[in-house]
Formats: sequence, structure tokens, C-alpha cells
Amino acid sequence: MRVGIIGVGMTAFRPSTPEYSWKELMFEAASRAYADAGVDPRTEVDSFVTCAEDYYEGFGIFDEFTPDQLGGALRPVCTVTGDGLQGLANAFMQIQTGLIDIAVVEAHSKASDILTLEGIIEHGLDPIWNKPLGGHPFLIAGLEADAFVRKTRTSVKAFAAVVAKNRTNALRNPLAAYAAKVDAEQVLSSAERFAPLRALDIAAPADGGVVLVLASEAAARRRHANPVWIRGIGWASDSPTLETRDWTQAAYAQLAAEMAYRLAKVRRPATEIDFAEVDDRFSYKELQHLEAVGLAKKGEAGRTVLKGGYDPGGALPVNVAGGSLGCGNVFEATGLHRAAEVALQLRGDAGSHQIDGVRVGVAQSWRYIPSATGAVAVLGVGQ
Repeated sequence: MRVGIIGVGMTAFRPSTPEYSWKELMFEAASRAYADAGVDPRTEVDSFVTCAEDYYEGFGIFDEFTPDQLGGALRPVCTVTGDGLQGLANAFMQIQTGLIDIAVVEAHSKASDILTLEGIIEHGLDPIWNKPLGGHPFLIAGLEADAFVRKTRTSVKAFAAVVAKNRTNALRNPLAAYAAKVDAEQVLSSAERFAPLRALDIAAPADGGVVLVLASEAAARRRHANPVWIRGIGWASDSPTLETRDWTQAAYAQLAAEMAYRLAKVRRPATEIDFAEVDDRFSYKELQHLEAVGLAKKGEAGRTVLKGGYDPGGALPVNVAGGSLGCGNVFEATGLHRAAEVALQLRGDAGSHQIDGVRVGVAQSWRYIPSATGAVAVLGVGQ
């Protein structure tokens, strides 16, 4: 049974939204998605999935607080404690059982309300071996970026090129929080943070919400003339410990991509995929992830970005909406944002950052430091 995306709803992403509660952000995104899909959540939606981490919310059993603003009161609601793309996989599987026709996936960020964000991220470190060392958790990103540079011989100028590309791409996205005309020299001259990473290599937090409406093939065709089909989806985790993982590559992304490509019957991703939205919350991650999902050979992603190959007009457009570097780090909503942008591009509804002639796109997510968990979805139109 095929599963299609028939509704996309997003709020604007902003560094701070004191005028909104997280419930109001969720309600706005959900209202937009339901209007887009033409469905009434109170009578037509069979299942609601919210993607959240209780630590980011400041309270436990998060799904008890989500039904009202999603229109899911007294309806089946569950929480995926993970990235939004993992929530999309959950809804995809629910529909494929044949028991559900329409499912809704929600993810959001209200990072501006968090007073101890660094402490929450640090709390994910191993409490015996890693946390007592007292280092900032972003040291992990610096060490991994250094390992990536050494293994692939990628220049740090390539990291700067990723930042310049994505921040500039965001200028065409009215929802982006951190759009700016930034060049590579500005990135390289920004303050050093976690060598080789500099201040501008790190995506800043943002508030925002994303909601997608999924439907079975029959329900999708009744409600939408051109649904975006989830052709394949996969997820995976590498070693949970820092001491036993391969620091030079994103093994979780490779494993997830292999699963998604197998379901989608994609044999040559580099030639069958038209564009990609990948996690770029640290600049090097965009390059590492492109290589992991088979859209670049090992060591080539850095050289390609320097040549403009991932620009909106390049051979493989990547993060044309601005990615997290341009739109902001929306934490658990990051992966769902990647999928939403792919869906809008495939529908031709991406507005001022629309790229022409795309039929198949990839969305890729990462759970964030200190995890080695991620997901990949192949989306397409037609047939």
C-alpha cells in the first residue's frame, strides 16, 4: 500500500517567539496542514503522532498535552521520542497496516523557552565516562569534524562554503530565521569555537512548528490531485557510545539510506535523486551526510560544494530552503522540516526557492549530539 503526503503546514522559524506558546505554534502549523489537505481532524484523522523529547519541553508524558491543539482530543495520540522523520516513519507504518487511512505527524521547537539548553544536551552524554569530564557537548562535533577532515582530506573552506550557501539560500525563504548574505571569508574569520568549527559553522536555535498529513493511496487520491508519495523510508542507530563508534563517517545515515533505497527501489541514488534536504546543524554534517547517503563519493562532497555543485542551480541542489544554518535549529522538528521542504518542492509549491523539473527528492535527519541515530526518506511524485 502506498502512502502519500497530502498536507503540509509550517510556522515561520524565529529566534524567539514570546508572543506564542508552544501550543499556539503547534495549532498554527496544524491548521495550515489541515487546510492544505482539506481534512477535518476531528472526524477524518485516525491517528496523531507527536515527536518530542520531554527534557526539551520541561515536563513529562508530553503526549498528554498535545491532543487539543492538534484536534486529537479523545483520539489515538502517541509520542515518538525522537526526530520528526522517525515520526513520519511511524505514521507511514501505521497506514501500511491497513487499519488507518489518515495520520498526522507533528514536531516543534520552543527553544527560546529553555533556560538550560546546554545542560539538557549534556545530559545525553554517558553519565559515567563522558559527562564527568565537564566539556561542552559540542566538543563532540569538533572532534568528529576533525576526524572527517583527516579521513576525507576535506578542506575547512568547504565547511565555510556550506554555511555561505545555506544562509544565502535562506534569503529566498520567507520562513527562515537566519537568512543572510554571508560569504566564506566571513565564516572563516568568525570566532573559533570547537576546532575546526567556528561560530558560523553552528546552526543557532529557533522556534517553529511543522505538521504533515499522510494518507493511504485511496484516501490520498480522493483528496489531492498530485500527492507526494513516500517511496521508501529507513532509520538506524550506530553505536550509542562515543568510544566505539566510527568518527569519520555517519554510519547511521548510510544504514538508514540503504533501507529507504531498498523500499524505493533506488539503485543509483547519485543519478536517480534530483535534490536533497539533509541535516546541516553543523556545517560539516551536510557533507558527511551527503556522502553517507550515497549522493557523493567519499571525500568528494567538499570539493563539489566548493565548485557550486550543491547550489540551487547546481547538479544536485542541497538545502535550497536554507537548511538549519539558514532557518534555525528546530531540534526534534528538524527532520520533519526537511521532509516538508522536499514535499513542497515536488508539488511545485516552494515559492521563491522552487527548483524546476524535480521528481524525486531525499530528506535525511540526525537526532543531534550526542546520538548516532538518523532517518532517510525518499519522496516522489507521479505514477
